[in-house]
Amino acid sequence: MFDISPNIPIQELKSALLSVNNVQLFILRDDLLHSEVSGNKWRKLKYNIESAKALKSDAIVTFGGAFSNHIAATAAAGRIFNIKTHGVIRGEELKLLNPTLQKAQADGMTFSFVARSDYQNKELMVGFDDILNQFEAPFIIPEGGGNNNGVKGCSEIIPNDFNFDLCVLACGTGGTMAGVVSALKTGQSVLGFPVLKNASFLFDDIRAFLKPFDSLLGSWSLNLDYHVGGYAKKNNDLIQFIKLFYRKHNLKLDPIYTGKAMFGLLDLIKKGKFKNQKILFIHTGGLQGINGFEDRYKVTLFD
Repeated sequence: MFDISPNIPIQELKSALLSVNNVQLFILRDDLLHSEVSGNKWRKLKYNIESAKALKSDAIVTFGGAFSNHIAATAAAGRIFNIKTHGVIRGEELKLLNPTLQKAQADGMTFSFVARSDYQNKELMVGFDDILNQFEAPFIIPEGGGNNNGVKGCSEIIPNDFNFDLCVLACGTGGTMAGVVSALKTGQSVLGFPVLKNASFLFDDIRAFLKPFDSLLGSWSLNLDYHVGGYAKKNNDLIQFIKLFYRKHNLKLDPIYTGKAMFGLLDLIKKGKFKNQKILFIHTGGLQGINGFEDRYKVTLFD
């Protein structure tokens, strides 16, 4: 597979807030996994690309928004493995491609832009067969890499030699969360922070992802209170938090996923919800989207 970093760092954070609550907080730096296909996107693509290769597919067709980490990662993987990639993008065609889509296009990905009203049932929409018919043997990967292959890859995130009480991560489709839950030991738990508004559907989606696993040793939960308005939405509290976090810890969080999850975790610790625990936070990557976010909202996150 990819030429990845052999040792993923686990970085401890120190602060007065953590000390007063007797919380040990560590960050698994999965964002350093690969220079272009980092974090959970590498994990989700690993077995999907293996399957595409085994089926001798000539192209990968997948889905995402205009700032999607998954779209960017799939395009880069396609270039690396010399397989065509095509992205079905939510929203009408942009007159000027944003940095995410520019990079994906440079990596060889072609696009179909789909109206948001059609995107809801994208694989059943009129014209989807025409997209597939551009290729001899296309391999379909769902949005965000959220399928059994993706869950299998994400089950390999948790380091076997590192013990913790609670694991924390951001949630999009729930595939990463399901993979992590499947790898837990007895007494461990996972807390996910959905970045979508009205994301209660993720409870059922995660349960569906977990069905193939015979026994689950740990527990899991979702906190729906820190989406700050929905996917790729922001507020001033989130922006100031990401800026301050970078100044204090020299560590970048992205405003769409990891920033919201860390913001939520530290706020809950501040409120006394977690005490006397060893917590592992998974940095799932997503830093490629920062340039597009800054351009869209005319903000600067990192000085």
